[in-house]
Amino acid sequence: ATEVARQVGLRKIVAASKAGTATHDVVDPAAEIDAVDGLAEVYPEDKYKVVKHLQAAGHVVGMTGDGVNDAPALRQAEVGIAVADAADVAKGAASVVLTSEGLSGIVTLVHEGRIVYQRVLTWIINKVSRTILKSAFVAIGFLVTGRLVMSALGIIVLVFLTDFVKITLSTDHIEGSPRPETWDMRTPVLVGAAVGGLMVVETLAVLWVGWRLFDLGAHEPVLQTFSFQMLFYFALFSIVSARERRHFWASWPSGTLIAALCLDGVAGTALSIAGIPGLTPVPWHQTVFVLVAAMTCSLVINDFAKAALFRRAGSPGLT
Repeated sequence: ATEVARQVGLRKIVAASKAGTATHDVVDPAAEIDAVDGLAEVYPEDKYKVVKHLQAAGHVVGMTGDGVNDAPALRQAEVGIAVADAADVAKGAASVVLTSEGLSGIVTLVHEGRIVYQRVLTWIINKVSRTILKSAFVAIGFLVTGRLVMSALGIIVLVFLTDFVKITLSTDHIEGSPRPETWDMRTPVLVGAAVGGLMVVETLAVLWVGWRLFDLGAHEPVLQTFSFQMLFYFALFSIVSARERRHFWASWPSGTLIAALCLDGVAGTALSIAGIPGLTPVPWHQTVFVLVAAMTCSLVINDFAKAALFRRAGSPGLT
């Protein structure tokens, strides 16, 4: 084992029993395992113990194997990987089964897994912030103005239009973190809540300005379309911001996402300017006012706040 390890660039190889996997003589077996490059004379139960010791020390453990004796360790590891020609029992116990010979597929697996994780964060931030915005804006707007600031049809159209854009996030260009991630959802939930709270304040401020400038209080149907435009444009621009842990300009969205954003923006703008039954048309200058306000708030104020929160949390996705 020592000679093979030397040929592939590994230095320190010890027997599993000396690293504390076979006996209980070692006070801190995880530290002993960390201190070496490999273990020799390993029995099947030692593999399972190695995984358990490393997990107890706070490590996220990956395990590869091909035989029946590897199954317990494959099942215990966070990422159990069965090679292409592994026994059926090992494949059943593993989280991932490689379909090609060799171990190079593990690199792709890790890379794609980290990309998926970033997409999950994007969805959580967007979902939490948008839910807070819609519910709080409608409730507070009614309490302050005494009017229904959003019609039921407006909410349905809003959800229908924005869902198409959220679907295309699965095609977006996302960079996986250079370091391992942990599934701790507290940070994205808190960031989403903070951004959602900011958007509530911003939309209410825009509503107040619109109320004074455009006399929205005298025309409730126009008020409802005005509010629809606010939530619609905030939704589109918040998706652009939420897709990055850094500032939104750190990477370009995918072509599919850009196309969906543009088509959705044109459709929503056309509906609110031309009008449909239940959605009263508004003048184009009001639309421009809402568009500029939503863009400024989402891509400047909220984006800087989001990046600062992730930086303070020490997100591995920030380079």
